[in-house]
Amino acid sequence: MSKIHVLHENDEWFAPLAGALRAANLPCEGWHMAEGRLDLQETPPGGVFFSRMSASAHTRGHTHSPDYTAAVLAWLERHRRRVINGSTALRLEMSKVAQYMALEEFGFLVPHTVAACGRGRILAAAKTFSGPFIIKHNRSGKGLGVRLFQSAAALQAHLDSDEYTPPVDGILLLQAYIQAPQPFITRLEFVAGRFLYALRADTSNGFALCPADGCGIGERCALDGQAKFVIVEEAFPGRERYEAMLKAHDVSVAGIEIIRDTRGTVYTYDININTNYNSAAEAEAGISALSALAVFLGGELKKTRCPRPNNS
Repeated sequence: MSKIHVLHENDEWFAPLAGALRAANLPCEGWHMAEGRLDLQETPPGGVFFSRMSASAHTRGHTHSPDYTAAVLAWLERHRRRVINGSTALRLEMSKVAQYMALEEFGFLVPHTVAACGRGRILAAAKTFSGPFIIKHNRSGKGLGVRLFQSAAALQAHLDSDEYTPPVDGILLLQAYIQAPQPFITRLEFVAGRFLYALRADTSNGFALCPADGCGIGERCALDGQAKFVIVEEAFPGRERYEAMLKAHDVSVAGIEIIRDTRGTVYTYDININTNYNSAAEAEAGISALSALAVFLGGELKKTRCPRPNNS
């Protein structure tokens, strides 16, 4: 039977999506990518394949899941299966450098960033920043490795401490710190390649901003006691260009993070291909990204069952 196959490595993140698909009476199956067996001469099953591979997979002991997923996606795409967030999207998920290049190609402003590999190169890069900067892992999620520093000396002390966790791909990013007038960033959610809503996330307690219920990030803001995640009516520039950028990279589902500085300048600094949603914020706003995603995936599944006639 044709169904929706979801490639993932985190049961906790997969469960809400599976629930939404089943509530919509859509047949689905999870493919856990922590391990597997792939006979390249076999033909893939029918249906729609949705990749939810995460750049933070290694933090859950699934270091090789992205590589295995890349192999499976190559196999599926060779057989012309309908793949949502396929190989091109996976490349963006696994590299912030690739994300920044994609954003700059479409005219978005990205904070000044230096990619460095090796301790000496990292410290040399830090000395080129005249003001505060942050570090982050090139392959990361959930705010992995993000720290704020005021000087190269402070970074050197951190690198020498037990608190430093080397990036899994060896590439550390140093990025100019963007001072916002209030401690908030905005996350723009896209489903079926179209903007769905904007989520405000409080940063006063740090840079770990995964909105998924399973991430267990604090429910309240540190400053005013309001909810940490709030869906807002917020105008932002470049909506059509964001959609065009996602389309150019074959990305149908994503969360894009932006920040405004004290002068109102907008910077885009993260693309979450494996995006998650906050149920409390959605309930308050009366909107559900998972429901929208189920409608989209259901429509794609219907197309595979009713292919267009060949008029050639």
